[in-house]
Amino acid sequence: MSTDGLSTAQQKMADAGVPQTAIDVFTHYYGQLEEGVTGSIPEDTIEPYLDPPKLDDVRIDPAHAKQVFDKLAIINLNGGLGTSMGLDKAKSLLPVRDGKSFLDIIVEQVLAARRGTGSRLPLIFMNSFRTREDTLEVLAKYPDLPVGDLPLDFLQNKEPKLRADDLTPVQWEADPSLEWCPPGHGDIYTALQTSGVLQQLLDAGFRYASVSNSDNLGTVPNPVIASWFASTGAPYAAELCRRTAADRKGGHLAVRKSDGRLILRDTAQTPQEEMDYFTDEHRHPYFHTNNLWFDLEQLDAVLKERDGVMGLPLIRNEKTVDPSDKTSPKVYQIESAMGAAIEVFEGATAIVVGRDRFLPVKATSDLLLIRSDLYALDQRQALVQQVPSVPAVTLASEPYKLIGDFEARFPHGIPSLKEATSLDVQGDWTFGQDVTVIGDAVLGTEGGQVPDGARVGTA
Repeated sequence: MSTDGLSTAQQKMADAGVPQTAIDVFTHYYGQLEEGVTGSIPEDTIEPYLDPPKLDDVRIDPAHAKQVFDKLAIINLNGGLGTSMGLDKAKSLLPVRDGKSFLDIIVEQVLAARRGTGSRLPLIFMNSFRTREDTLEVLAKYPDLPVGDLPLDFLQNKEPKLRADDLTPVQWEADPSLEWCPPGHGDIYTALQTSGVLQQLLDAGFRYASVSNSDNLGTVPNPVIASWFASTGAPYAAELCRRTAADRKGGHLAVRKSDGRLILRDTAQTPQEEMDYFTDEHRHPYFHTNNLWFDLEQLDAVLKERDGVMGLPLIRNEKTVDPSDKTSPKVYQIESAMGAAIEVFEGATAIVVGRDRFLPVKATSDLLLIRSDLYALDQRQALVQQVPSVPAVTLASEPYKLIGDFEARFPHGIPSLKEATSLDVQGDWTFGQDVTVIGDAVLGTEGGQVPDGARVGTA
């Protein structure tokens, strides 16, 4: 390697106490970054994945499902701050329904599943160095949550942000914490191993793990999927959903022509001139939900075989060192996606699940839907859709993008959306009390006040 950027970064990580295996993974990606690897996956190198198994077709033996559930651990990715929504704490602390945060509902889903099945079902969070303290403070409210000696969390590794001009670790005296970033959720494999949690799970008799994002409340612990996964003998499986026109930006699985392996392709890995293929929901009919299933024994074997370096495809994320200051130095964050591990495992598979298992909140428009009367929490603390189809919602970016601004425009809560087909808010509108949206509703660019009791839209 031609510069001293790598050695400086390695030393910085070692001085900060980052495990050697995580430094080795960073070194692997640094070499690719220096060589100009982009991770591009052209369309002519893949075949569409058209015939995955479907959950609707699965039939299970309840005794087998109980046996598998007794060996299942729930792992939740909780490293995100929700900075795109103006948050500076874990996104999972955001109130969602009935005064409960994502974190509260996730915990209650697992506790309800334990009561219903008699299974141990440990819940373990992968936190980042920015989300750990606040998360553990909330979890302390649930004395029944810990299982045996297993921890409630493990820490995602951290790595230096690299200057885009010379690939040296960036220095930012205004806030040195901004010199660091997490390595993307692909770090879960390294972090499970280096934290010792993988070995602790195996020692405690756990064989399987179900993994999902903390901003997706759809992933209620599911004995049917667990039984299906165990019966396949596969080391790894991904949950997929049928694509619609609204899902064109989501990553998808495909079959690599060179070796027949299933692989994950995201937007950043698609050549710009081939985006028409990527966004064609008929050509690539299923999207990747980031809900995953691991066989912990087989994961352990692969990590040991590879000395902890999974070799997932590189994602080069271009940002500024201070995300809130676009004039600050441009940096690269070296990342990987945990879903890309599907290509590492021989015999990996996937299953198509219902849309009820994919309810992510990536923007305030998603939060509006989840908080509305379109959903209700049942006794399992699962979000149950109350209408046949969910309306499309578009909110003007400037007034609604940040959570503080969003909350200020709904001072009396979210309007009723049960009778709505679509809601397009084009300007800066503040909603009164007991507002109902019906049919297709458009609120124009002029902005203003939606009065109490108003019925907005055309039936």
